[in-house]
Amino acid sequence: MNTTSHQLLKGSLNAIILKLLAHTEWMYGYEICQKVKQLTDGQLKINEGALYPALYKLEADGILITKTQIVEGRARKYYSIAQDQQGNAVDRLAQIEQFLHQLQRILTPTDLTKLPIT
Repeated sequence: MNTTSHQLLKGSLNAIILKLLAHTEWMYGYEICQKVKQLTDGQLKINEGALYPALYKLEADGILITKTQIVEGRARKYYSIAQDQQGNAVDRLAQIEQFLHQLQRILTPTDLTKLPIT
């Protein structure tokens, strides 16, 4: 993945995390990385060095809650959207989807006369 793609992905992490957790109640970090890779046929790969700071920030903001389970003798931290933040998460996703729609209108306009003159 090139630097530009990496920066775009990093800026989209919160949306990715919230979208995945909106459809799967509990997920752990590595599972999130693998799900993104699977959903994008390997085109997008989230490294854990970028993922965990985003998860920690969402947790610190009270949007995510965690639970720890012992799996094969190791502690595994699972993340979920806090019950009282479900509406907030839906609102954030709606804002992101609206932004992406507007961005798509700019990148692929149907009326080429609306493109700025250079």
